[in-house]
Amino acid sequence: MSEAIQLAPVEEPRRYPPGDLAIWIFILAELAVFAIFFSGYAFARLNNVELFNEYQQLLDRRSAFINTLALITSSFFVVRAVAAIREGDSRVCVRWLLAALLMGGIFLLVKAAEYAHHLGQGVTLSTNTFYMFYLSLTFFHFMHVIMGMVILGAVAWKAHQGGYSATEHTGVETGASYWHMVDLVWLILFPLVYVMH
Repeated sequence: MSEAIQLAPVEEPRRYPPGDLAIWIFILAELAVFAIFFSGYAFARLNNVELFNEYQQLLDRRSAFINTLALITSSFFVVRAVAAIREGDSRVCVRWLLAALLMGGIFLLVKAAEYAHHLGQGVTLSTNTFYMFYLSLTFFHFMHVIMGMVILGAVAWKAHQGGYSATEHTGVETGASYWHMVDLVWLILFPLVYVMH
């Protein structure tokens, strides 16, 4: 007399790092560029602490904090999107991605208002060393947010079209990996430029 043996469904092993290998090479290259920027900022600050402290006080920390919350929230939404597609639920994946895009849009609007304020006061790259680094670093990151949103938008559209499944969702993980890099850079940039004295 033989008993029926029930086997648990076999889960495909997850790849690490998730997503396409090419995006990780690109992410490492981008992080290296930001590391050079951050090192330059730190070096310039060491040689002119008073100037950096004085003008740092003029930055809008409340806006920067709102943007920090927006990016952290968007990263959480992207994590939920990846979890949804791993379960094979494209519709829920798309909803989470759209929510992440909304948070990215909030980031861009708040940052654009901050730039408008500074430009209205006549601040440019040539105003002083602090503003040169502040504008360069934050605008470089701003452009990465835009690029990340384009990537997430393309992923959301493909997911909406049924292009991903529980077994094939590399594109979602690739987009998510890039977005998390954008978030990580801001989490370094925010305290470095807005908070640390």
